Amino acid sequence: MILLKYLLKEAFKSQMAVLAVLVTIFVSQQFVRILADATDGELPGQLVMTLLALNLPELLTLILPLSLFLGVMTAHGRMYADSEMTVLHAVGVSEWYVTRVTLLLALLMAAIAGYSSMYLGPWADEQKYQVLDKAKAEAGLSAIVQGRFQKTANGEAVLYVEETEGGRLSKVFVAQLPKGNPNQVRDQEDAKTALVMAQSGRISEAQDGSRRLHLDDANRISGIINQLEYRQATFGEYEMEIREQQTEARQRKMSALTLQQLLADGSLDAWAELHWRIAIPLSLPLLVLIAVPLSRVQPRQGKYAKMIPAILMFLGYFGLLMTGRNAIENGSIPVWLGLWWIHLAMLLIGIILISKGRPSGRKVFSKFGFLKQLNPRIWLRKRA
Repeated sequence: MILLKYLLKEAFKSQMAVLAVLVTIFVSQQFVRILADATDGELPGQLVMTLLALNLPELLTLILPLSLFLGVMTAHGRMYADSEMTVLHAVGVSEWYVTRVTLLLALLMAAIAGYSSMYLGPWADEQKYQVLDKAKAEAGLSAIVQGRFQKTANGEAVLYVEETEGGRLSKVFVAQLPKGNPNQVRDQEDAKTALVMAQSGRISEAQDGSRRLHLDDANRISGIINQLEYRQATFGEYEMEIREQQTEARQRKMSALTLQQLLADGSLDAWAELHWRIAIPLSLPLLVLIAVPLSRVQPRQGKYAKMIPAILMFLGYFGLLMTGRNAIENGSIPVWLGLWWIHLAMLLIGIILISKGRPSGRKVFSKFGFLKQLNPRIWLRKRA
């Protein structure tokens, strides 16, 4: 029992350390992206932390397999480098026992990843879309910061609003910038800079996604910079576009659909999403079967000696999963086959790696002479 707790504790501590580092990196990246959208006026600033929190379940689901894999590699590699594993093997603790103990941690993490991928992640995605739809319905008014100069989303004007209240803008100032270089444009109207001032206004959003600014009783002064000719006009109502038409309407992704909705959909995209959700928790015990034997190093090699080939194998595994997912969506792979062939291949690799460290496995592999030629030490001895 003491040994079981020790092995679980070491693997869990290493996984949590790796998980903390990975979460910090990816959350920072997400925060910068969401903050950039808020700065460009795509979403209100007060929604930044809400969207960041709603992205966490999907992020954790994808990071859990990598954190467990690297955590087991780091913990067991340190134990091999410090000769702790050598002592354990000398007193009768086999590598298969270490694998079984580590699989307990993998099953716990698989349960967490399964709940997140099946239920928590889709719920968070749906909540995120509802928050974005609500912000979109407000027609961009909440994205306006009063008392501050802001560049419009299309980059063609600078907007200043002294106060926003009840869906209305008060004391609005707009500087419409020239389109392109004034010395090179063909149309003189495009080369003009215009200043528009109004006591009130509002923002509306069309069905195509374009956003327009409506001003009441506006005064407009336009002209070309460094020239003396200017034109002044007064409008009862003035309208201008501050964000161009969106190329695509945002739709619900398959990741936001519940398990029942995916089964009812029955499309190739739905089946691909379903196989992907199953693949995340299923990958955790398979990665442990590979990580435990791969972490076997000599004391002089250091605990990170096998880290590069292990990472390459992890990237190959998940690269195949993503490729298989795209193949299911395209109809290149039948739905019944799904991603199971990739999992079976990884299971076979894990069994081979585990078996090579057991006496019964070494007896089996000794019957296949061609496998010995794959040993680098034998090949180098022949070359010498």
